[in-house]
Amino acid sequence: MRTRPLKVALLGCGVVGSEVARIMTTHADDLAARIGAPVELAGVAVRRPSKVREGIDPNLVTTDATALVKRGDIDVVVEVIGGIEPARSLITTAFEHGASVVSANKALLAQDGAALHAAAGEHGKDLYYEAAVAGAIPLIRPLRESLAGDKINRVMGIVNGTTNFILDKMDSTGAGYQEALDEATALGYAEADPTADVEGFDAAAKAAILAGIAFHTRVRLDDVYREGMTEVTAADFASAKEMGCTIKLLAICERAEDGGSVTARVHPAMIPLSHPLASVRGAYNAVFVESDAAGQLMFYGPGAGGSPTASAVLGDLVAVCRNRLAGATGPGESAYAALPVSPMGDVVTRYHISLDVADKPGVLAQVATVFAEHGVSIDTVRQQGKDGEASLVVVTHRASDAALSGTVEALRKLDTVRGVASIMRVEGE
Repeated sequence: MRTRPLKVALLGCGVVGSEVARIMTTHADDLAARIGAPVELAGVAVRRPSKVREGIDPNLVTTDATALVKRGDIDVVVEVIGGIEPARSLITTAFEHGASVVSANKALLAQDGAALHAAAGEHGKDLYYEAAVAGAIPLIRPLRESLAGDKINRVMGIVNGTTNFILDKMDSTGAGYQEALDEATALGYAEADPTADVEGFDAAAKAAILAGIAFHTRVRLDDVYREGMTEVTAADFASAKEMGCTIKLLAICERAEDGGSVTARVHPAMIPLSHPLASVRGAYNAVFVESDAAGQLMFYGPGAGGSPTASAVLGDLVAVCRNRLAGATGPGESAYAALPVSPMGDVVTRYHISLDVADKPGVLAQVATVFAEHGVSIDTVRQQGKDGEASLVVVTHRASDAALSGTVEALRKLDTVRGVASIMRVEGE
């Protein structure tokens, strides 16, 4: 075993960073044996140096992250500060000064992954980011290494634990959205400002990363269609149960049937109770992959938290350190396919539409005519009425999102339609 230790700079020492530092210290001998050389925490960049950080030598703590990554003797920089800047500048500076990088920064990778990969390649360094998607679940490496010889057609998953906890609570207890969110906040599953989670921004960044790897195509955050889950109601869950479904916030990345384009989207959807993703409870994550040769694969586990995310970071650290000793680098960006990313209007799926209508003869015929005029075929219709008011629930066959949008716009113009209560896509059938 080489005696000179590999030096690691840690950027950020919050929930994840502190756990990375702890594991590096307590498992030092095992890590050294697996890597083939000792690893040494050479510096920790933080914003508040006065805070007591148990198990970390205060002499390693600095507020000058730029100086730390410029040292020249750093072998690997672990970035867990998040956000776009200064993380982007620090990562590129690390490459320029000879260090490889392990990151958990989904937002940055979704926005600027191509530029970061280019910088890593220019300087002959590694960029690993298993922890950026689905926490402890091994997903990035299986997609870009284990399945590298296969053709992936679809990646569909629950990639945000906060939203899954909320929806699961609504499903299992009948709670409303706000009540379930309040419980998630009290238990520490939701941030004080949950916008990034409940509006789908977090899942959209992860979808961009997954789609890029799965389809060998550059997919940025702006390419991902996004809907949040704040409008999901108890009535939606009641309708889902009548169909033998539940509701999940899904990230869906898929290749077109002709193979000529891809789509990436995040939105709430009904899925059959028989689908493996339907049974994912609480704050857990799961990703369902469909490919030509391997068929259907399911990856499941804790998708967030200090220890699970640190596990993924440490796995990358071991791989990068091994590459460093071998004088090699691991897989970089694979974007050779360069497939176009189609707009949401091209997506084809089924829909569940709930309408508030007048309870009088001829309403159903009017509604059916609108669907037919827009080329959307109806599968089932359910109507309930009382005292001049009625609800009409329509489930369609597969249709394009553009056709469905045109249908809904026309329905809103009918005098007999008082309102469109909800629109929910039906996936996983």
